[in-house]
Amino acid sequence: MKRRFPIFSTLIVLLAAAYFLIPLFAAFEFSLHMKRGYLSFAAYRSVFHSDEFISTLTFSAVASFAAILLGAILVVPTAYWVRLRLPKLRPVVEFLSLLPLIIPPVVLVFGHLRLFGTGSFLPLTMSEMGTNILLVMGYVILSLPYMFRAVDNGMAAIDIATLTEAAESLGASRWRTIVDIIFPNVRSAIVSGAFLTFSISLGEFVLASLLNRPAFGPYMVQLGQDRAYEPAALAIMSFALTWLLMAAMQAFANRKPGQRLLPRIRSSASTSKAQ
Repeated sequence: MKRRFPIFSTLIVLLAAAYFLIPLFAAFEFSLHMKRGYLSFAAYRSVFHSDEFISTLTFSAVASFAAILLGAILVVPTAYWVRLRLPKLRPVVEFLSLLPLIIPPVVLVFGHLRLFGTGSFLPLTMSEMGTNILLVMGYVILSLPYMFRAVDNGMAAIDIATLTEAAESLGASRWRTIVDIIFPNVRSAIVSGAFLTFSISLGEFVLASLLNRPAFGPYMVQLGQDRAYEPAALAIMSFALTWLLMAAMQAFANRKPGQRLLPRIRSSASTSKAQ
């Protein structure tokens, strides 16, 4: 029997695509009219030639990568230990990881200012480096729900108890087990969380604005207040970058955890014995 063409499902997909693509096309078409009378990429050239664009994008990219590194160091051992030794506390940890979705960023940044501002035991806001550290900490907190979910799902796909027992039986320490066994096998999950963290941090406005940091989010808002065509071009570029990251995330997420476990365990064990 011939299968009927899914008309209703196809119609829903087309309507959803039109809902997203028509405004996007309108913004792209508008960005090409910076020079009246003909289409050009003058708005895109203007954005790329701006020193402020390069500096703010670089600052946000570095802060985002720092947040990714700090988030992975914080989340992976925590998710590993909770799944291995403290399974009863998993609902509590999951609830705590969801708090950044409930607490507004403006509350978060004012809490940071109260705890680490002038007169506190650790006045980080008294220096640029300290304020940058606060911004990275804020990015880590905002991305915590996504990073924890990605890593926790990656942990669920492998048998961490068996891997840990095998590594310990071969002489590997707990730290070496996490670094050499667990991290490589949740690599795709970490990368998925990293791309989400990067997407969130790159365009974040509230934390960067209230901490007075030269980030990409405040730059986009300021550009939208001062110019007409460049914000449309910047929106298209940001959308393209986000979709590129999402495609890369999907490619890494579809990869199965590595199968070369025993050689890595043996290598870890031999290193530990040699030490």
